[in-house]
Amino acid sequence: MIRVQREDFDVGREIALLHENNAAIGGICTFVGLVRDFADGDTLAAMTLEHYPAMTEKALGDIEAEALARWPLDATVIIHRHGRLRAGDRIVLVGAASAHREAAFEACHFLIDWLKTKAPFWKLEEGARERRWVAAKVEDTAAAKKWE
Repeated sequence: MIRVQREDFDVGREIALLHENNAAIGGICTFVGLVRDFADGDTLAAMTLEHYPAMTEKALGDIEAEALARWPLDATVIIHRHGRLRAGDRIVLVGAASAHREAAFEACHFLIDWLKTKAPFWKLEEGARERRWVAAKVEDTAAAKKWE
């Protein structure tokens, strides 16, 4: 399941949906990304995420399809928010459900690593001193490459 939305999400509800009506699932691994209150030595008040809906949803669908092809998963969830978010707000949830924990752990890690580098979102940080667009980070690219 993929959703790109402005609204916040309920992590407990999303976990319940991952294993609803499927007693074969033995483990669910999730990752929740939050807006930090700092970046590059500056205090952050907020971050604005922009995207092109059709392009973003296709990219997230491709990432989900790749995870489903690589691991024996029963369900996945990718929820990414857009719009202006304040420090402490939830940005993203990825989750993977499987009969076995190793598949769930690896798929969850893969989902967030690829999402960070392959999903087309543009981030504008609002710091105490300035507003700035966030460039791709070398460490995110390196993390994603380990799955290629």
